[in-house]
Parts: sequence; structure tokens; C-alpha cells
Amino acid sequence: MKVGFDVSCRDEVLTAARRIHSAGHRDFTAAEITAQMRRAGTAYTEATIRTHVISRMCANAPDNHETTYDDLLRVGRGRYKLRPSRM
Repeated sequence: MKVGFDVSCRDEVLTAARRIHSAGHRDFTAAEITAQMRRAGTAYTEATIRTHVISRMCANAPDNHETTYDDLLRVGRGRYKLRPSRM
């Protein structure tokens, strides 16, 4: 199914992260999220996805955006995981 911009990038990242988590992986990289979203037919660019994972949606990232979310935690260099409340 092709996903368009009617679904937010945040929603697609969360869906991809949940799929990765339910496959038994506790953490993931932005590249793994991008690959999962590509398989699902995302319309978002790699840059937009990376910005969401690394900065906008990461609770412990520097505050560089007007709107941020606390959906993910950085757990190591380039590694992220879903916050328990988002699983």
C-alpha cells in the first residue's frame, strides 16, 4: 500500500519502529527505520525521516526544532529505541 503525505512522518516512523520492535529488535538505526518505511511505500525523503528519528522525535536530542516529541530515546551512537509509553 502506497502511503502519502496524508499520514505524518511521525506516524510512519512510529509504525516502522513498532514493526522493528515486534520483530524482536530492542533498538534500531535511522537507516533501519528508513528501509522499513520504504518497504511500506513512504512518500517521505530519507532526509525528512532521519530528521524525525535523530532530532524531532528523540527525547534526549538537543532542542533544535519548534515542535518536538518524546517518542524515541537515543541509546548509543546512532541507535534509538521506542520509549515504553510508545510501544
